[in-house]
Amino acid sequence: MRKMLVVAAVLGLMACGTYGQSAAPAGQNCDRLAQLELPGAKIISAQTFAAGAFPAPQNMAFWMGESAAFYKTLGAFCLVSAEAKPSGDSSIKIEVWMPLEGWNGKLLGEGNGGFAGEIGHFGLGNALKQGFAAVGTDTGHSAVGTDASWAIGHPEKVADYGYRGIHEMTRIAKVLIQAFYGSAPQHSYFGGCSNGGRQALMEAQRFPEDYDGILAGAPANYFTHLLTKALADAQATTLDPSSYIPSSKLPAIAGAVNAACDAQDGVADGILNEPNRCKFDPAVLLCKEGDSEKCLTAPQIIALKKLYAGPSDAKGNLIFPGYVPGAEEGRGGWATWITGPAPGKSLLFAFGGGYFSNMVYEKADWNYRDTTVDDALKAAEAKTSKVLDANDANLAAFKARGGKLILYHGWDDPAISALNSINYFGSVGSRMGGTERDAFARLYMMPGVQHCAGGPGPASFGQYPGEDRRDAQHNVQLALEQWVEKGIAPAAMVATKYVDDDPGKGVKMTRPLCPYPQVAKYKGSGDTNDAGNFVCAAGK
Repeated sequence: MRKMLVVAAVLGLMACGTYGQSAAPAGQNCDRLAQLELPGAKIISAQTFAAGAFPAPQNMAFWMGESAAFYKTLGAFCLVSAEAKPSGDSSIKIEVWMPLEGWNGKLLGEGNGGFAGEIGHFGLGNALKQGFAAVGTDTGHSAVGTDASWAIGHPEKVADYGYRGIHEMTRIAKVLIQAFYGSAPQHSYFGGCSNGGRQALMEAQRFPEDYDGILAGAPANYFTHLLTKALADAQATTLDPSSYIPSSKLPAIAGAVNAACDAQDGVADGILNEPNRCKFDPAVLLCKEGDSEKCLTAPQIIALKKLYAGPSDAKGNLIFPGYVPGAEEGRGGWATWITGPAPGKSLLFAFGGGYFSNMVYEKADWNYRDTTVDDALKAAEAKTSKVLDANDANLAAFKARGGKLILYHGWDDPAISALNSINYFGSVGSRMGGTERDAFARLYMMPGVQHCAGGPGPASFGQYPGEDRRDAQHNVQLALEQWVEKGIAPAAMVATKYVDDDPGKGVKMTRPLCPYPQVAKYKGSGDTNDAGNFVCAAGK
């Protein structure tokens, strides 16, 4: 009976007018979407916003370029808010933004960072400006991205966060688009980084029919093991107070790393092209004449070696890969994610503690000192692996329906080891065969780039809506669309580093991004800040 109501409602709305890609649906049809019946969900509101009339959110400033003035540049659109309830304890808030004019016939789904809890209006606005119908979700709870307290006693909400929220978001968006425009999206795309990258891979693995093209950045896909590593790192650097490495010592570590490895790629520029090949021994920093910011004590050297190596379980199996050298210094580097301004004040300390206290042990007063890494990993896998991990290497169903996947990861990522993406990409090749994998998937490793963005290397290649869209070589979203819609597989791309990371100040550097396992190699002459003086070739 409910399905009949849905069909009747959609047909009734379509009877008010059928809309082509460049047509402008009448505003009252947006209002009538409030009457639409949705299985397992309900419409909260449907409202037309005139050009420049959408009110700027209060919590801005995370995204470069976001300001109240940005929202004044948005064209007229229909915003539908919905709530999905796939379980009795679910409350997944969803927003679908549909342009009144110039719809490109496509859907773009937006991923979430951290523990989610918010809908990213800036990303939706940028997608809207490019002609997409865009959709975002809070994944079933309201909180800032570092807060997981909502998870205690709510396993269904953890499942919504883990995999159901994005799928429900996508399902509802497609129904609303069909109702509003009178036709389904010709193609559907999804993009996200960090937890959004995990969501991206979860979609490809669990719901291969949802999206035609998926962009997964720095994916936190091996969630249980990633945050077990966060726990292990916290214990390695703080259980013994003498092991803690203060942020004031990071420049000395970075300097020693660069001295050992920067020139290996033929260009001394503070960017390690292949940091996984850097043979750096922290012991060279051992203090010889008393402790200072220019050296490390013996306990600090032991802790640093553990950070680089990654933790192993009781049987000697690596739980999660360690950090590669070269990511230690800089805004958004180790000082933010690993060491923090004081012991226990880093972002990874917060994420690891939030995960184990709220999702695994469900004890608000849980203390990271009261468990072993082995016991914590076993508890994490038993409790949450099935709903949070997205490490299935079998993407045959996604490939069979023509899906295309592009992964990218910054080599200098201080939050999620870049080696994790290489390992996952390799596992897909081992499971499906390298030729089969390369027919639908690419991996781009980004030298000098931190977590999703930032760092000394070129970090911008169109992975976020609103970036340089001159062509598919400079914009990975355009490259993905071209691959899906025209069958043209992406090759080398060009990433840009702006002065002070501000596009308004001009270009500082460009560098090729090569399909892994190729790397960009300097030709031996010409400006090293010009991508044209590099060529993609096999790594050493």
